[in-house]
Amino acid sequence: MHIVGTAGHVDHGKSSLVAALTGTNPDRWLEERLRGMTLDLGFAHLRFDDGTEAGIVDVPGHERFLHNMLAGAAGMELLLLAVAADEGAMPQTFEHLQILRFLNVRRTLVVLTKSDLLDDEALDFAAESVAEALRGTIAADAPLIAVSTVTGSGMDALRAMIHSELRSLPARNANAPAYLPIDRVFALPGHGTIVTGTLLQGSIAVGDRVKLEPSGKIVRVRSLQTFGRRAERASGGSRVAANLPGVEVHEIARGEVLGSLQFDAAAAFEVRFEALPQGLPILRRRNHVRAHIGSAEILGTLLFEEPPADEAPVLGRLFLRGKTVAYPGTAFVVRRMSPKTLLGGGHIEGASGAAGAAYEPAGTQDAAVLGVLRAHGLEALEADAIAREANLREEAAGAALGALLERGEALRLQRPVAFVEMRAAQAFLDRVLAHLGERHEREPWSMGVTTLALSRALAMPEALLVRLLGAFADDGRIANRAGYYCRSDHTPKLAPAQRAFFDAAVPVDPAAPFGPASLADVVARVKQSRVEGLGAAFETLLAKGALVKVGECLYRGTQIAEIHAKVETFIRAEKQMTMAQFRDLLGTSRKFAVPLLEWCDAHGITVRSGDVRVLRARRQKTP
Repeated sequence: MHIVGTAGHVDHGKSSLVAALTGTNPDRWLEERLRGMTLDLGFAHLRFDDGTEAGIVDVPGHERFLHNMLAGAAGMELLLLAVAADEGAMPQTFEHLQILRFLNVRRTLVVLTKSDLLDDEALDFAAESVAEALRGTIAADAPLIAVSTVTGSGMDALRAMIHSELRSLPARNANAPAYLPIDRVFALPGHGTIVTGTLLQGSIAVGDRVKLEPSGKIVRVRSLQTFGRRAERASGGSRVAANLPGVEVHEIARGEVLGSLQFDAAAAFEVRFEALPQGLPILRRRNHVRAHIGSAEILGTLLFEEPPADEAPVLGRLFLRGKTVAYPGTAFVVRRMSPKTLLGGGHIEGASGAAGAAYEPAGTQDAAVLGVLRAHGLEALEADAIAREANLREEAAGAALGALLERGEALRLQRPVAFVEMRAAQAFLDRVLAHLGERHEREPWSMGVTTLALSRALAMPEALLVRLLGAFADDGRIANRAGYYCRSDHTPKLAPAQRAFFDAAVPVDPAAPFGPASLADVVARVKQSRVEGLGAAFETLLAKGALVKVGECLYRGTQIAEIHAKVETFIRAEKQMTMAQFRDLLGTSRKFAVPLLEWCDAHGITVRSGDVRVLRARRQKTP
């Protein structure tokens, strides 16, 4: 489904053209029909014999109703620019074209109306004059056809041209979250509140839970109509009427949005703005404006670091006095507060503080998600945030993330689950590995580097660094050993002087093989020693289990392994063990036996039961 829009100067025959094409007079108000001038949006349904169909939005041409025109222009894809043959292009003709330059129009047809008022020679001249006048606009070089709604001349050719253009238009994004700017609200007796609008993307089905923004009210769709016909589902590009139970007419107004639950309204946006020539002398760093987004007109302030110097796109920020919903790529137009002249327009890039690279429509949902990740670098994004920025339903964004993970283009982080682009993550890992390589070469006795030390060396928040390193450790590209990160191929090796120091500091007496050294004494000797890297070597021996702290004592790892074996052998034979039995088993004193047994308890070897120890359940079975 697609939307055809009319535009042009007042009294150039837009409404008559729509009526001739569809059989429906788009002027809904009696005053419009009496005055012969469109005051508000009008709608009609255009259908061809092969099933091709479109909605037509007829907009007012008079400058005093420009805000109504803007409310309906956002959904237009095919533009019928009406220009009266006897008058030519007029002020509102160009004003409408300036507006539509910033919106979603993909094709333009110039319709030279009232052709019956001129003879053939004058009509040819009028057509040449109009084509010349439209140079430099979005209607430049557009097909031009002369018609008369009075005689019917040219109408068949116009219908054929519209039909051809509609069939060539690309489909709306079905994987995007539903987004329907509301342009009418009314009550229908026996049904309740009805809202209408052009569904710009996604789909809505009967029974769906959707959200009204900026109120945040969640409602259920009781029924749907598209062009007066009941429907179970409406797809992007349709003119939709939705029946919303549980909400009153006075609670909704034109300019609000009916959309997916994943949308949240915001009042500040990063934007990419293009100034119109007449706006350049007016624009300053801070500009009070009327912003038109979707069907809404909201007062706000448009800020630039430096005001635009020409018509080239510039980045800015748009702060609104009220909230609205806008996804990356949403078109907007701004006017002056007074007089209400056009200043320019552009695209929303994201909620303020969340924008990344310049908005570019993605060819696929994978590309859209990858673009979001790439724009944020190492900033980890959760799936719902990615879906919002990529303008995709969460299910579609999830499928895209799965594909990117499978191809190695994204990296999944844990606690909570989030994602980063792999190129940025790999560049980070390369920096980490280079830093670790230097450390390993300089201090081969070191176990590795702590996350705190790495965060300082790389100037990165420790919390993010831990999550990134955790993901790479899971797939083996880096090693995490006892809280120290190192290259996977790193094996710490003590220098001969270091090894000699600890052999002397923590000796094993053959006469008392389970006697410990004093932890405090060893620490003091390490601090006093002039042996290079002794502190790091001490940490390495502790991390590897070559030395083991037990209370205030220090044991060799070989001593602890033998104690462990003796305990298991004894309890398997005797079923339990008392403190006295443990003391005698090791030939040590109670002073050392108590902390050793407590260490066994803490490390899952034994369990205390009254005055005895037994093996933990998983150790009861003999290996």
